[in-house]
Amino acid sequence: MPQPAPKSSRIRDLLTKPIRLPQWLAKRPSVDDPRIFGFNEERDAVVSEVSTRVVGQCLSGRGELELLLNDSAHREIKRLEKQRDEEAREWLGFWQTVVRKLARMTETEQRESLRQIVDSMATDVAGNFDPRVYSFAQRVIPGMIAGVMNPKQLAVDAINAGKVGAERLVTLTGHLDELHSLSRVGTVIVVPTHSSNLDSLAIGESLAREELPPVVYGAGKNLFTNPIISFFMHNLGAYRIDRRISSRIYKQVLKTYSCVMIERGYHSLFFPGGTRSRSGMIERHLKLGLAGTAVEAFARNAIRARKTGEAPTPIFFVPVTINYALVLEAESLIADYLKEEGQARYIIEDDEFSQLDRWLAFFRRLTSYGAACVLRYGPAIDPFGNRVDERGRSLAPNGRVIDPVSYVTHRGEPVLDPVRDAAYTRELGRELVGHYRRETVIMTTQLVAHVLFRRLVRETPGLDLFGRVRRRGEISWDHAEYVRSYLDTRERLRELQRAGEVQINSYVETDSAERALERALEAWDGYHTRPMARIADGQVVIEDPALLLYYQNRLVTFAERIAGEGDERAAREIAAFGGGELP
Repeated sequence: MPQPAPKSSRIRDLLTKPIRLPQWLAKRPSVDDPRIFGFNEERDAVVSEVSTRVVGQCLSGRGELELLLNDSAHREIKRLEKQRDEEAREWLGFWQTVVRKLARMTETEQRESLRQIVDSMATDVAGNFDPRVYSFAQRVIPGMIAGVMNPKQLAVDAINAGKVGAERLVTLTGHLDELHSLSRVGTVIVVPTHSSNLDSLAIGESLAREELPPVVYGAGKNLFTNPIISFFMHNLGAYRIDRRISSRIYKQVLKTYSCVMIERGYHSLFFPGGTRSRSGMIERHLKLGLAGTAVEAFARNAIRARKTGEAPTPIFFVPVTINYALVLEAESLIADYLKEEGQARYIIEDDEFSQLDRWLAFFRRLTSYGAACVLRYGPAIDPFGNRVDERGRSLAPNGRVIDPVSYVTHRGEPVLDPVRDAAYTRELGRELVGHYRRETVIMTTQLVAHVLFRRLVRETPGLDLFGRVRRRGEISWDHAEYVRSYLDTRERLRELQRAGEVQINSYVETDSAERALERALEAWDGYHTRPMARIADGQVVIEDPALLLYYQNRLVTFAERIAGEGDERAAREIAAFGGGELP
């Protein structure tokens, strides 16, 4: 059986070669440092534990090993033959050999092949953390968002952009004091909504600004192809996820890596929505595979603690809503959404500028907008959906302190039970969806888009969504009527906010209806390739219904409850986009 081929030497050199930074960035170890500062010292132990555990799980099913290896080999051969890249040249021969010799392998040889495959996968997935890079990033992090938009001038533009004021662009709100307390007593898992590839940078900037510990997180392997982004991601805790690999072995490696990291007390970041929201709606259907690893991690820690007589380390989920006034990828995301929903009925028009031009235009518009992004940290919950207090104690709905270990206990002892944990994870998902709805911050661009799109729906009875998004420049509305509708809608939204069912951005709260429209048009017109709406002769003219759809979709959940007289039918149609109201 041949040894697995080594990974690309160029990529490995880029990601693992010693980092040379100025002497002033040297940081002496301290007992007060976050746990992740010492990760590199136990990285090999983490990889070994992941590998051992995955191999054991793969061997637990009788007679399944040969089928598992055969399935993985055929999936990898199919993938690599399509790629025809350096990875394919290095690994295709290995997997072809597995298929050719598998039937003649002894059980011992099959186990050795499995061990080699799992070891390689776990090593490739595992992240890295360099405190020197973290210290450097803290100095320039206010400008990193700008830097990633113009990588060629990162050293200059990122630092200069920091002077614009990251605090002016990214506003933090919510249960931050609670988060500080919980990060000291347990393991925190940050679970944000997902709208843009900038989300990870926004979360990282917010944690650094609050002097909270950094987190580990999974990132698509494609993002590591940019040498500058790769340098920071690889050295700041990101572990690599290759979404092209579909084998069960690889998926088990990813889940086990996440589980082991949480067990060892590393704060983590997951995007339960999986990918960016194509529609712009608040996430409703979550992918909870990685979140489920936290339930397993808690059960394993409880078993370990029972043996030592200690209390298990608590685990907390902290929902975060990331709310943009302007979304970098809005045009391509809504196009993908409409194409998926409409199949052949919708044709994407490819009239966008080059990517770098779009990024630069996006950032220039943000720097002149103010409060362009609001991150709201919600109240923390335990892995079973219970609220926790600032001391990390789980609370029943009536406020009584409860022991979360009881959820994983059978006949007086904590045990592993995948079926039970899957049920808990589903309940956790339902709780997170509710938190996302309540902690969403409605931005000016979203509310203006909703009011305009609702009018479009009202004026086009009988048309479906795809007919409506083609009505460019055909629907106009008296400006004075728009003002009345906006003010009525905002007042109804305020009522929901007072009831704790949604949040409102400060500009929405204070701006007049006229100023809100001006603010939205300024944001859109300075970035998007087509005007979304315009004012002409006292009329508001709807120019791009598709983009209005994207921004207004943030309010789909609330559409029927913020509709005024005459808008009820249109609101019902809009609510139907997302399946109606949440329960």
